[in-house]
Amino acid sequence: MEEMEEELKCPVCGSFFREPIILPCSHNICLACARNILVQTPDAESPQSSRASGSAVSDYDYLDLDKMSLYSEADSGYGSYGGFASAPTTPCQKSPNGVRVFPPAVPHPPPPQHHHLLPHPGCLPPIPRNSSITCPQCHRSLILDDRGLRGFPKNRVLEGVVDRYQQSKAAALKCQLCEKSPKEATVMCEQCDVFYCDPCRLRCHPPRGPLAKHRLVPPAQGRISRRASPRKISTCTEHELENLSMYCVQCKTPVCYQCLEEGRHSTHEVKALGAMWKLHKGQLSQALNILSDRATEAKEFLVQLRNMVQHIQPTEVPDTPLVTSGLETQKENGVEFEACLVAQCDALIDALNRRKTQLLSRVNKEHEHKLKVVRDQISHCTVKLRQTTGLMEYCMEVIKENDPSGFLQISDALIRRVHMTESQWGKGTLTPRMTSDFDLTLDSGPLLQTIHQLDFVQMKVPAAPILQLEECCTQNNSATLSWKQPPLSNIAVDGYILELDDGNGGQFREVYVGTETICTVDGLHFNSTYKARVKAFNASGVSQYSKTLVMQTSETGLPPCDIETIATVAWFTFDPTCAHPDIMFSNDNLTVTCNSYDDRVVMGNTGFSRGVHYWEMIVDRYDNHPDPAFGVARGDVLKDVMLGKDDKAWAMYVDNNRSWFMHNNSHTNRTEGGISKGATVGVLLDLARGILIFLINDEQQGPIAFENMEGLFFPAISLNRNVQVTLHTGLPIPDFYLPGEPEAPGSMC
Repeated sequence: MEEMEEELKCPVCGSFFREPIILPCSHNICLACARNILVQTPDAESPQSSRASGSAVSDYDYLDLDKMSLYSEADSGYGSYGGFASAPTTPCQKSPNGVRVFPPAVPHPPPPQHHHLLPHPGCLPPIPRNSSITCPQCHRSLILDDRGLRGFPKNRVLEGVVDRYQQSKAAALKCQLCEKSPKEATVMCEQCDVFYCDPCRLRCHPPRGPLAKHRLVPPAQGRISRRASPRKISTCTEHELENLSMYCVQCKTPVCYQCLEEGRHSTHEVKALGAMWKLHKGQLSQALNILSDRATEAKEFLVQLRNMVQHIQPTEVPDTPLVTSGLETQKENGVEFEACLVAQCDALIDALNRRKTQLLSRVNKEHEHKLKVVRDQISHCTVKLRQTTGLMEYCMEVIKENDPSGFLQISDALIRRVHMTESQWGKGTLTPRMTSDFDLTLDSGPLLQTIHQLDFVQMKVPAAPILQLEECCTQNNSATLSWKQPPLSNIAVDGYILELDDGNGGQFREVYVGTETICTVDGLHFNSTYKARVKAFNASGVSQYSKTLVMQTSETGLPPCDIETIATVAWFTFDPTCAHPDIMFSNDNLTVTCNSYDDRVVMGNTGFSRGVHYWEMIVDRYDNHPDPAFGVARGDVLKDVMLGKDDKAWAMYVDNNRSWFMHNNSHTNRTEGGISKGATVGVLLDLARGILIFLINDEQQGPIAFENMEGLFFPAISLNRNVQVTLHTGLPIPDFYLPGEPEAPGSMC
């Protein structure tokens, strides 16, 4: 209730409304305050077309009235009234609620014959003719008609609300049956219209007999209902003897019967007053419900803001700040964040001091090394010089001897010693082994630049990516996945990590790390169900995983009999990226030949590790009886020799008369029957049983060619320039072959 108090106060006097009237702009004002802010205008400036009463001004009239506003927001405390020549200029004032109003002007005494009496003569002085009033809230001005302020309807609803509000804040009610000192009333009987305290209620109003049906209410509610007078019947402002019984839809105001018969509402649409009362009450209730929801949201928002204040500026500061690295999560608490920042800077300073100690240690070691080298050289030169000086003095004494034979006995040895000693001085002995300068320069430029660039980074991990299901698909044993960041996420992302399981419900493994948002994964198992997920990362950490996407590789079809093994239908082409350079491609990489007389290998672009697979190759050209080889191979098979020459390929090579199986250059199972132009060579790979079978023109060629086939195999063929073949894939397995049988029908021994 206290929040409503400002709605119940007059914008002029700042007190509770007393006899409030409704201005055409829908604002309210006390009747006495309205008289105080009236301004008289000259006759020449008050055309009849601009006169209006509270019930006669439409919404469109406000635009014209606003142009005549007596208030200017650009003034400096004084208002000149709209340019009227005779309008006085008076200082403006402020009401207690902050709205600027104008004090009453001193009108010229009008002639006695123009006085208009109010309904109660003697209560208020007459209003001067040609007066105008300016709304103190929206500052729209209106020129009064001959009825003056009586032309504005009274707001009886607001008056009743003010009365009930003031009564609810009055002193506590007393019991009406206490004889000496009345006690505070606790209930009121609506039927008896009496306030009771608890003892008097038990004594005089027992809850039994005929009084048991009486309704007892709290005293405040009883006081309001007691003082609430019966609903007053409002009368028309133009026809004071007529009650308001209808509602004019166009003018949006209640009207009386006489207004409909004689007044300007006769041609307007009208509705029953009670019906419109209920309709507007319903509309107001609906609007209040919406406003109540907004108020609830505002309260929750204020709680959120107050919590943010507590997080940003708590009352207590932690004693020991937490040292965090650059990859750890930012503290939401402002003081803790400052403590972390100080701790991080202190850690940098400590690291710099430790590095400083290390560098000083290196300088000291260099200093000691230089001193040691120089001192060692000084010691060495001193000893050498002493020896040289001794030899020189000895030779000088020998030269002084006069015995030729004795001199010649030792002269050769002395000469060799002198030359040897002299040569020893000439081998860098007189060059310093170490300079006195320190050849160390501290490279602090990058560190200083890094310090200047030291700044805050986005300390939030990215949001979980969203897989774009409409762009994700599988083809054969390849899967393409596409993802994106959430629409409202503006956190920087450095890259993404795509993970897949092993197709058998095993652990996830990383298959892609990078900045792209689309990735194709090749080499998956056929007829397998894979799960995929992706996450984003930046310098602050890794996001949550996206939702898991389940994918099925390849299309499958059941063989004729009901067995567990499933034959996989795969579509693929020859792969130009890993073929020998001499191989020539056409027909969307389905047809190949060679420009060399030597055998060259080309493989398919799809590998198989599970299931049963069958494909065929049509011989389009076959000249000079070459022997192409058909089969499967590992990814690292030799490309410049016949297929089957190394241990990476399993093949059947065939000419125009017979065929052989070959693996690791071992030839086995010679079988009659060759190929020619138009022949069809089929390859059947059953990885469920681990066998490889060849067919020529829909007939099995020889026995099972190879067994114990395990791992990843690629379709392959070797050919030279005399052969051209076309690949046909997506074929079902031959009818004669039933996967899972111990031995294929029709096999030859």
